[in-house]
Amino acid sequence: MAQTIVQFTPLPSLTHPSFWHKLTELKLDVLKLSDAEVDITATYRVGRLIEDRESGPGTFVGVGGSLGVEEESFGLGHSSPAIGSAVAKGVVKNYNTIEEFKAADKSKLFNEAADKIWKSILETRSTALLNTFLLITYADLKKYRYYYWFAFPAFTSTPAWHINAHPGWIGAGTPESKLSDQQLRVIYDQLHTSKQPFPYFLIRSSSSSAINVAAIEDYSPNTDTNETTTIGFIDPSAQPQNPGWPLRNLLAYFRALYPQSTSKLRIICWRDAEVPRGEEGWKSRVGTIFLGPDGVSTDGSNVTTRPNAVGWEKNVQGKLGPRMADLAPMMDPVRLANQAVDLNLKLMRWRILPELDLEKISATKCLLLGAGTLGCYVARCLMGWGVRTISFVDSSRVSFSNPVRQPLFKFEDCLNGGRPKAECAAERLKEVWPGINATGYTLSIPMPGHPIPASPPSVLEQTKKDVAKLEELIETHDVVYLLMDSRESRWLPTVIARAKDKLVMNVALGFDSFLVMRHGARPEQHSMDQRDELGGSRKHLGCYYCNDIVAPADSLTDRTLDQMCTVTRPGLASMAASTAVELMMNVLQHPQGIRAPAPRPSVTNPLDNQFDEHGEGTSVLGLIPHQLRGYLAQFRNLHIVGAAYDQCTGCSETVLKAYESQGFDMMLNAFNDPKYLERLTGLDKLYEDGEKALEDVDWVEEEGGDDF
Repeated sequence: MAQTIVQFTPLPSLTHPSFWHKLTELKLDVLKLSDAEVDITATYRVGRLIEDRESGPGTFVGVGGSLGVEEESFGLGHSSPAIGSAVAKGVVKNYNTIEEFKAADKSKLFNEAADKIWKSILETRSTALLNTFLLITYADLKKYRYYYWFAFPAFTSTPAWHINAHPGWIGAGTPESKLSDQQLRVIYDQLHTSKQPFPYFLIRSSSSSAINVAAIEDYSPNTDTNETTTIGFIDPSAQPQNPGWPLRNLLAYFRALYPQSTSKLRIICWRDAEVPRGEEGWKSRVGTIFLGPDGVSTDGSNVTTRPNAVGWEKNVQGKLGPRMADLAPMMDPVRLANQAVDLNLKLMRWRILPELDLEKISATKCLLLGAGTLGCYVARCLMGWGVRTISFVDSSRVSFSNPVRQPLFKFEDCLNGGRPKAECAAERLKEVWPGINATGYTLSIPMPGHPIPASPPSVLEQTKKDVAKLEELIETHDVVYLLMDSRESRWLPTVIARAKDKLVMNVALGFDSFLVMRHGARPEQHSMDQRDELGGSRKHLGCYYCNDIVAPADSLTDRTLDQMCTVTRPGLASMAASTAVELMMNVLQHPQGIRAPAPRPSVTNPLDNQFDEHGEGTSVLGLIPHQLRGYLAQFRNLHIVGAAYDQCTGCSETVLKAYESQGFDMMLNAFNDPKYLERLTGLDKLYEDGEKALEDVDWVEEEGGDDF
């Protein structure tokens, strides 16, 4: 009888795009520079026959099952595979550079994987690792190209397995298969109702035609013979005369453990994911295979020596080599942009700042009061840090002088009277980064010294609405940036933000100097002010108005053209804006956040502007100064710590309690009465006491003589 060598159908791979997305997250957040192996799982399903309608009725095309990896491969998502599917265990090893990927010792990696399978067979007598696979990768995260190569280690057999050319592999359910339709249905039911998935299994039959499915590990050479037992496996092949790749290691398993009784085996290649309907018939194949052309090989020598193994997957050209998945064309451009923004930031955590809390930064919501030169630069810098929510508030429109100094505006924004700055700036941010949540609000912020007329009533009503909207915006954001042109416009948001315990970043420009400061937080109840030996406040830092002994007043009326425009050196705004954003990031990284203390000056020389970079008032990003005064003409920055002032018109408890108890009425008094805040805080008494003290001084004038 003619015999033929059994040829096995290779197991192809299938990588879902979600697998690469998950690998990217793992690389950036966990692996970083490590190329350690990571355990993963995969699934493969039975091969299928699909009717070829173009070739006529009754013509079928085989579609083999692929070993697929996806996002769930990194977790436990494959613990319960679908009907007709099997789970395979493997490892992925990701390299840091394409050069390392190419130079990897692939023979060593492959042999280690094969050794692992063989050791499992001999030591545990388990089939759990027979489907083990290896995946090596290199992820080019800037171009979203993924180079990869699968290996499915499978042991060769010497001598080779044979099968009689006639009948060869025959369809299950036919008389020659010795498996009836009823028996196959019992097998199907037992396979798919079992609590334990069976990638490999035994089918035992008795004289009474009873059928029982059991685990391969239950095999007994004394009772399991070719007449009573059929060896089964989930077969991903769709070729009628070629079983799938998983059978190779199953045969090696039997030869290693039971060499005297397994030179001839009856095999069923299970390919049915569902019970056939109508006249379809069962798709599984049955055959009896044997070792050597004579079919009587019982040589059991050296069965514990690991056989040779093969299994590197061929590429699309049919050659042994890696494949490449290019996800860029198929990815959502917005998702690409979001990942690209995070990429540079996450790289900081690889070598330089592993403690950096990027999630806290991205979740921080920033409110920018002012969409001019400072607002534009602050917004761009915040985007660079991955901040997802930025809101603008401004009442003006884009003018022809703006685009050259304010990078979010263009010439066409100035036409037809100019577009509203806040909305235009938000729109421009979305053009730069579609994934950002940017919103603009055209809103006038009422100011002390700028009275609100009682008539017409609509003006007062609009002011109430503006204040209510400002309160709402400050309440729903975490950080408030004061980026306005005038001193008095900063007062109202200072009071509201202090009362709501929000971080306030203040930026002000001169011609060649700037001020960047963070407002101190409101003291917690029952807290004690801690003073250091320099007399400054370590715990309660001041605000923009704490050094003033007069209330903010109208500074906008009766100004010349150069006073109405922000006349500064062109490079100053970007320096001040980026400094403010970097200071905010330092605050966010401190455990105390908004209540982070200012760094303490050097003990040896407190005037040398030197600080302990690892002492209090520092975070993983460095110092967290209270105030920075920059002098561009000297290319110098000066650190300043200012204590909170208990008679401050912006942050004192007197002002805050008046705001919380009286609400809009208190604000209206401040807007309409230039002396209200001074009376409220007692600054008027302080001024009167100072004048009285000067009057009480006895001035002594010396007579005669010269000064020199």
